[in-house]
Amino acid sequence: MTALGKLLRTTAFRLALAYLLVFATLSTVVLAYVAWHANALIAGQLNATVDAEITGLAEQYRQGGIRKLVAVVDERSNRSSQGSLYLLTTFQGDVLAGNLQAIPGASLAEAGEREIPYQRVGENEVAPYPAVVRVFVLPGGYRLLVGRDTEERERLSAVIANAVQWSLGLVVVLGLAGGVFVARRVLKRLDAMTETSRTIMAGDLSGRLAVTGSDDEFDRLAQATNAMLDRINELMAGLKEVSDNIAHDLKTPLTRLRNRAEAALRTAHGDDEWQAAMEQIIAESEGMIRIFDALLLIARAESGGARGQIGEVDAAEVARGVAELYEPLAEERGASLTVDAPGSIRVLGNRELIGQVVANLVENALNYGASEGRPGEVTVSASASETEARIVVADRGPGIPAQDRPRAMERFVRLDTSRSRPGSGLGLALAAAVARLHGGTLTLEDNAPGLRAVLSLPRAADAVLAPPETAKLPAPAAAE
Repeated sequence: MTALGKLLRTTAFRLALAYLLVFATLSTVVLAYVAWHANALIAGQLNATVDAEITGLAEQYRQGGIRKLVAVVDERSNRSSQGSLYLLTTFQGDVLAGNLQAIPGASLAEAGEREIPYQRVGENEVAPYPAVVRVFVLPGGYRLLVGRDTEERERLSAVIANAVQWSLGLVVVLGLAGGVFVARRVLKRLDAMTETSRTIMAGDLSGRLAVTGSDDEFDRLAQATNAMLDRINELMAGLKEVSDNIAHDLKTPLTRLRNRAEAALRTAHGDDEWQAAMEQIIAESEGMIRIFDALLLIARAESGGARGQIGEVDAAEVARGVAELYEPLAEERGASLTVDAPGSIRVLGNRELIGQVVANLVENALNYGASEGRPGEVTVSASASETEARIVVADRGPGIPAQDRPRAMERFVRLDTSRSRPGSGLGLALAAAVARLHGGTLTLEDNAPGLRAVLSLPRAADAVLAPPETAKLPAPAAAE
């Protein structure tokens, strides 16, 4: 396709043509109305002038008869301007007075108003002029003609018609030029966007659409597209990171699983040894399944597909229930677990997911909240403000340095202090994903000493969630 053909096929050029057609039509209507109104005004003035002449001549005829009328017509003919016409004839057509000489004979045959061509006295070789006249038949068969020259009206009509033609021509030319100009500018920006899009589709996700700063529709489209590309880039980087983490963190348990199986094949003798080897392999497999379940639940939570049954949930009751569930584990480890969640705090969400988050936080506090020489102290509390509910799990352990807290909520991240303990580094990542799913946040704070994990959720009246999905959720992920 040629550049001109591409230009003419653009939506901008077609819109310009449509506006041009509308504007040209309106201009034609307006100019036609002006021309018609101007002609009507001139015709009205001509008729008014003829009426005034007729009124004056009728008064003279009543006062002095035909002789007086002849004298008045002769006088007015001699001093009349170029536009006033008079003629008085006998019933035989002989001219008694006036300033006309050549008119069609039938023009005086009957009374009435008509348009006729005429010639003035002494202008035999000049082309006839147009005129509007009125003819009266007087007693005795006399004919009186009174009229006005319409050449001025014809000239004005020609001027108006010429102006209309030039105006429409100018509108068409300027409209086409404007359409080409606008289409070229639009096409230039669209071509730049298309070229950038092709670069991005080729695999270069760093490309971005140009923003001119005019804040027009193209700028808004470019900004929205760039924001989408930024988000895609973040997701792709996260996917790569997760893939790398999975490959790294699952390599050890898979290797351990393989080694146990090989050791069982080499050394197991008897049912008891085979059963012990199988139990160890099953335990390793269940740990890997829990890791994959946690990854799946995080992915579904971040995509909004893990809401399950959405409804009003009592956050205080969830906190009390989780604390009661972990009391035996705390006693077994010699830790204290206290709960401060009185009353009822209603939030809108998925009870299972919120309970899983609180369980992950409590288990993390029990695992990492004990300091050297002192048993762990874990506190679970629930409170509310006008707009949000807060579930806080606090411990008195070593805590997490401020610079490491954002990284601690990423997938497979395990800080140096926790590498010697079992876990996969998915518990806080899952908690953060579920908090975002419910329109809330998970923040890690200093408990001086220890760590405070604060889960903030909107109150039921302020929460805005998509319609619930009915897909079955995977098994809860183990806390880390």
